[in-house]
Amino acid sequence: MIAKEGTQPMRLIDLGEATPMNYRKSRNIAKRAYENADESDKKVISGMVSDCEYVIEWLSTGRRPGNKRGIERRAAYQREKLMDPLRMQAYMQQNTAGSPSNISEGQRFQIEEALRRLSDRERECYVMAHGECLSYGYIANLLGISKGSVENYVERAQKKISQDLSSNLFLM
Repeated sequence: MIAKEGTQPMRLIDLGEATPMNYRKSRNIAKRAYENADESDKKVISGMVSDCEYVIEWLSTGRRPGNKRGIERRAAYQREKLMDPLRMQAYMQQNTAGSPSNISEGQRFQIEEALRRLSDRERECYVMAHGECLSYGYIANLLGISKGSVENYVERAQKKISQDLSSNLFLM
């Protein structure tokens, strides 16, 4: 290692595995180097000290520093929503040619007939909500409408489909 005139060369020290104690040692070494460094090196060394403090906090707490709320404490609307794979296949693979599906041609026809009775916007919202399992908020962002409007479209679509089922226009 090349040292500047009047300074001692830096030594490389292996402190072992990544533990908070070893990062504290690294931080202390970097702080001592900061005290003896000239102005051009101080910026780089202060970055090293800051990085060591960040890792120490992460390793000590088990959480990413700076986060106000951990992943386990997300709000209800942010939690992952589980999907029913059969429902997804029934709605999403109906138009995909040549894809294997667990529904018969008769069932596919019944689903298409049920969706055909809906308006374009109702069909769009209903398929996104029930076929793709998207949240109302996400659908609203995609379509550029309010979340309440999405809810109204889905409810109207569900009501129309329920009425068709009760009048036995098609069997699902």
